[in-house]
Amino acid sequence: MLALALSGRHLGRWLVGWVRSLADRVDPGGPRHVLFALCDHFEPLWAHADASTGLARVERWRRAYPDLARAHRDTGGRPPRHSFFFPLEQYRPEYLEELAELAAAGLAEVEIHLHHDHDDATHLRRTLEHGVADLCRHGLLGRDADGRARYGFIHGDWSLANCRRDGRHCGVDAELPVLFETGCYADFTFPSAPDQTQPAIVDSIYWPTGDLRRARSHERGQRARVGVVQNDRILCMQGPLALASGGRFGLRIENGALTARDPATAMRVRSWVAQCIHVDGRPEWIFMKVHTHGAPEAQADALLGSGGHALHQALGMLAGDGRTLLHYVTARELFNVALAAMHGRSGDPTSYLDFSITPPPVTT
Repeated sequence: MLALALSGRHLGRWLVGWVRSLADRVDPGGPRHVLFALCDHFEPLWAHADASTGLARVERWRRAYPDLARAHRDTGGRPPRHSFFFPLEQYRPEYLEELAELAAAGLAEVEIHLHHDHDDATHLRRTLEHGVADLCRHGLLGRDADGRARYGFIHGDWSLANCRRDGRHCGVDAELPVLFETGCYADFTFPSAPDQTQPAIVDSIYWPTGDLRRARSHERGQRARVGVVQNDRILCMQGPLALASGGRFGLRIENGALTARDPATAMRVRSWVAQCIHVDGRPEWIFMKVHTHGAPEAQADALLGSGGHALHQALGMLAGDGRTLLHYVTARELFNVALAAMHGRSGDPTSYLDFSITPPPVTT
């Protein structure tokens, strides 16, 4: 029903992109490595909760997630690894201390999430610089070869680079350059369909092109490919988006969102893999980034309970087909492997989990 509320023009834009992406799918013919990253838009103060409720939500993940992780392993024997994209505007030291315990146990990493509205580039830069400093005090950000703190990013309300038609929930046309200049290595915001913010580029890892100071500059891009690396901008790393079977009318928008009402199933996992998101020239490495909002109680109930187990059981079934190797990774590790592919690396992608951005200090 949500899709029906969209204008035909908007729905058509990403559908055309999806159809075009079908031509880019390549079956490697042999073993394939599926790199699975669960990126959580983790908002402890969701629905205007008070500080104590927020702390209880974070504490629940700190207590319960290790039990879930211990019950599952990927092909190499590694447990699931959760990527918490923490909203800077909800910063409380005690929240990050709880998440740092999961990171220290090798079960999670923390990146940056941000909701902002009617903003400007100067204020955005200060917000991001302060946020980076806050996370670094907790040992939660990795670093590049120059020792600079780096972070992955998800935009609140999907409104990257002022991409809403009404200009709400951002305000900064030149957001991509500000992100890059403050240490962002990649954006993990999309897909957002059926929301109006969904770009026409789908199921891709790509470098945004054109004038990056303009709004919606991520609407144009060059697919990542072996032999080509751009060092002057962030990378856009999308999750799966498709029309899939199911739903009230026999079709559904599959956007990789895990919710209490729409948990993972074997069919959904197969759909994610089928989009074959990869770096051109390295089709045997499949990048599977899905997302959730894990802090609210109902979502946590599912993700830390039956829904979470169903997810990893479905992934395990995928890895049991005789040709698929499953690898649990964080957002940082997903980026590192993509960059390694662009630098021409091949073979076992787990050799490149720390290829460019090192693990956060708290994990070492």
